Amino acid sequence: MDTTERQLIMQRWNVVQHELLLELKEQAGPLTPKLEKVVHTLEWVRIEEFTRESWGGVGRPPFERAWLANAFVAKAVLGLTTTVGLLERLMIDRALRRICGFPLCKRLPSEATFSRAFDEFAEAGLCQRVHEALIKEHLGDELIGHISRDGTAIAARERPSRSKAPAEEAVSAQPALLLAVESPAETSAPEETPAPAKKRGRPRRGEARPAAKESPIQRQRGQTLAQMLKEVPTACDRGTKCNAQGYKVSWNGYKRHLDTADCGVPITALLSSASMHDSLAAIPLSLISAERVTNLYDLMDAAYCSTELRAHSRSLNHVPLIDHNPRRGTKVKFAPAEAIRYNERTAAERSNARLKDEFGGRTLMVKGATKVMAHLMFGILALSADQLMRLRE
Repeated sequence: MDTTERQLIMQRWNVVQHELLLELKEQAGPLTPKLEKVVHTLEWVRIEEFTRESWGGVGRPPFERAWLANAFVAKAVLGLTTTVGLLERLMIDRALRRICGFPLCKRLPSEATFSRAFDEFAEAGLCQRVHEALIKEHLGDELIGHISRDGTAIAARERPSRSKAPAEEAVSAQPALLLAVESPAETSAPEETPAPAKKRGRPRRGEARPAAKESPIQRQRGQTLAQMLKEVPTACDRGTKCNAQGYKVSWNGYKRHLDTADCGVPITALLSSASMHDSLAAIPLSLISAERVTNLYDLMDAAYCSTELRAHSRSLNHVPLIDHNPRRGTKVKFAPAEAIRYNERTAAERSNARLKDEFGGRTLMVKGATKVMAHLMFGILALSADQLMRLRE
């Protein structure tokens, strides 16, 4: 899409937007600034187009599914934390009902209907598909200077899952037990000799030692994107990280990893268990972002300080600017020009703060990684539309 065509589309959009707002004001009275923001957000994301595509001819018609999807987008824009709060707002606000598409002459769907629709949207990955299309349409042909990568804690209202270490040990021991049952004659199996202790110091001349264990990031570099995403843990557990003051903070829940353009638009989002290290999300995030936009610099804090991550960034023709982690050594500072560019990394922190404070990311009333991701993605949709509108002003 060239510049002239985009300008013509935006001119036509301004005319349609003006006519739509006038019609809504005639039907439901004057609109508050928040409701006008809901109208603009819904027109930018156009989520109803994706609900039609996923309808298989069974259940509610696609236009009613679109009304429910519009309501959940409005919930994120208005900062409502619960489905009950959304339903109560729709009951008393005639303008919001018309904006979402619900007829004034019909009863609103029940709370159970809203909950079932949310579960369906979460399983289908509706928000992820809408967000990907939104980014490709408006930023796919643009050259982005910096992409800032950061992870933030997401506290959940559920118990952390139990450690999987005992289960894994039981699974690994199960084949040996099955073999013993199938061949009872072999009752006296030879005992396994313990592994030799690892030798310290430099090897002697001609001495062969086993290769060092491969790190998780090195293993990721030899995997496909699908394999990496499959290995990302998503169970609710306990995480710990240092805050801005250097104190350790722990929480039960998840961790959201975000790639943000320097214009403040979230490009890619990923959800993981709270205990997963931020660096393990860097390669999957960068590969997904590279499919959507073109950028020059990758900005990351000291949690991503790794030779492998720098090499991966260069393999994508990006310039990595990663804060050095001294690890009890001497800290290597940026050059003056690099330090100025690195200051753009605050875009990711601002996006995470707005998602928590304005778009419902701080309060989770759902359980399970799939539903938690859907709840967060509705907020990311609202934030992306808001930032894109600011760019077009």
